[in-house]
Order: sequence, then C-alpha cells, then structure tokens
Amino acid sequence: MIYKVQARIKKSKSEEFSQLLKGGSLEEQAPDGPEILASMDRATVDSSGLVRWTETCYCPTPLRHERGTVYDKYFSDLQTEETTDHERFEGEPFKEHISKN
Repeated sequence: MIYKVQARIKKSKSEEFSQLLKGGSLEEQAPDGPEILASMDRATVDSSGLVRWTETCYCPTPLRHERGTVYDKYFSDLQTEETTDHERFEGEPFKEHISKN
C-alpha cells in the first residue's frame, strides 16, 4: 500500500532527526529503515511547515511500525491517506530544510 503522509516536524527534535537520517543506523532498521530513508528523500516542507511525502507500508494499520519506532518521536499531527503511486509535493526538500534549521 502507498500512502500520502503529512505531518509537522517537532522543532525541538529536528536536529536530532537530521542526524538520525545521516547517521546510517536507520538504514539497518528492519523491516522499514530503507523505506523511511527513501520517504524522507521524497519529503518536502511548505512555507507553513507542513511536511508531505509518500511511503510504502504493508502494516495493517498505516505506518504502524514506522510511527512506533521513528515518526511519533519526531513528528506531530501525522495523517495518512491511501494513494496509487509515489509523488513529489511542492516545497523545499525536507532533508535540506532540517539540516539548516
């Protein structure tokens, strides 16, 4: 299943999340580390601070494992919606945004 995801980064956690994305340990996280990294490569942030991306997930509850291990620690107001394909949204690349903020 592919989901459109939108959320807001917790400002107090953005530097820590940026380091996690760069550090390499997330890549080793099974079963979803590589997909989280790919999703963050697709993610953009708009002028209001809304972060949007698409993500593949096979959990019965959308992003259940990803939220339990990563997303709920670094994002708030996370919402998902089923979609048929990956897409890129308008805005600044998210990884660039958090690396400079």
